[in-house]
Amino acid sequence: MALDIGEKRTGIAVTDPLGMIAQGLSTVPTADLLPWLQTYFQKEPVQVLLWGLPKDLSGADTDGTIYAVQTAAAISRRFPELKLEPVDERFSSSLAFQGLLDAGAKRKKRQEKGLVDKMAAVQLLQTYLTRFNP
Repeated sequence: MALDIGEKRTGIAVTDPLGMIAQGLSTVPTADLLPWLQTYFQKEPVQVLLWGLPKDLSGADTDGTIYAVQTAAAISRRFPELKLEPVDERFSSSLAFQGLLDAGAKRKKRQEKGLVDKMAAVQLLQTYLTRFNP
């Protein structure tokens, strides 16, 4: 599972049972993320939870970095048995937006912030899967 954590929304992606293909699952208000994860984990096993670590192009922290780190820490406290891994998300949102363009998504669809967040989580997860399942 991968999370693109934002102050307002969190995009969520999961893999197929073979761990080869990432797919968008949902976008959840970040304030509701912990209860949403609790419910999801009761139904589905999750081996690793990736979370996007926001950095600017030079690798320095951004406004979102502290928020993402705090949210990941809250997840870790709530689910101590879960393996959490930060993933550099410098280009995930721009790649997600470009993917929507390439897929021919209409302008109104591309402007849906929740869709971009979900697709950014897909980018994070697919990059991870490609790296570990060449």
